[in-house]
Amino acid sequence: MDPPAKHKLLGKVAIAVTGCSAVGILAVAAPFLSPALRKICLPYVPATDAQVRNVVSLLQRRPRCSAVVDLGSGDGRIVLAAARLGFARCVGVELNPWLVAYSRLRALRTASARFVRADLWHLDLTPFDNVVIFGVQQMMAPLERKLVHQLKPGSWVLACRFPLPTLPPDETYGTGVDTVWLYHLKGGAHLVDRL
Repeated sequence: MDPPAKHKLLGKVAIAVTGCSAVGILAVAAPFLSPALRKICLPYVPATDAQVRNVVSLLQRRPRCSAVVDLGSGDGRIVLAAARLGFARCVGVELNPWLVAYSRLRALRTASARFVRADLWHLDLTPFDNVVIFGVQQMMAPLERKLVHQLKPGSWVLACRFPLPTLPPDETYGTGVDTVWLYHLKGGAHLVDRL
């Protein structure tokens, strides 16, 4: 093979490798970057160990026959911790397919933990008694309306990082970034009217 033909071949191989690498990086990174393009940006930020402990401490007070959902479950640690506590049904809802796959892999030997790829705004919350959310400030008002409209009386909401804007918390657990606001939903039309 003459040198110019060899250089042409090497150039084509280099372009192919570069193109495949770029596509691979984009395929992995896109689910982590796309939340910035949504109306309400909810990026993946892993919970601290203290946040997980605070949520677990509050969930320990609930009947184990109740169902737990983690909206925006990320790496699945809250759902897996709830399953270890013995809750009958633990569901993680996450939009990022890589995080759902990772969580499902971690939950292979946990019968009560399940992870679904879904948009939390389109999810029916009526089957759940306990909702955990690590939200951002701009989503808490619309989320509060959704929770009040869909959850049955007696349900618990554990809001992490930001509180719900109008409902007063029944309890605040932890401090700083690790704070968890606990809400016992009483239900009733008076809540719906004021939201």
